[in-house]
Amino acid sequence: MKLKEVLAADRIASGVTVTSKKRALEELSKLLSQGTPALGESDILSALSGREKLGSTGLGHGVAIPHGRMAGIEQAVGAFVRLKHPVDYDAHDGQAVDLMFGLLVPQAATEQHLKILAAIAESFSDEAFCASLRETGDAGALLELFGQ
Repeated sequence: MKLKEVLAADRIASGVTVTSKKRALEELSKLLSQGTPALGESDILSALSGREKLGSTGLGHGVAIPHGRMAGIEQAVGAFVRLKHPVDYDAHDGQAVDLMFGLLVPQAATEQHLKILAAIAESFSDEAFCASLRETGDAGALLELFGQ
């Protein structure tokens, strides 16, 4: 699966400045709401924050994958944020996060959710891919990286 299938250029932001994990999740919620007109930013933020309470979605190496299942959407929706300055994210390796891929899937889409999360984790485990994400500034060019 190509991550580009759940993304759109208007749900990609680079150089975002935030001061905390909560603010980073708020920015991601704004982007995700653009792909889910039936849901508000606050509902999305609640879902992402609720998942974080179960355990950090920080994978390590500066990457986090905030995600959740939600009623009111029919297909998976993703968003990507590259932070200008990394923030503490309670990742298992203790490293601050600067790359965030947010994912929402329909409430009943358990198998789909796991497959997409696996694809995201696999992509972000590639150091060259992450380096490219950190070096590319344009949303369109970032979207193309997710299509490889």
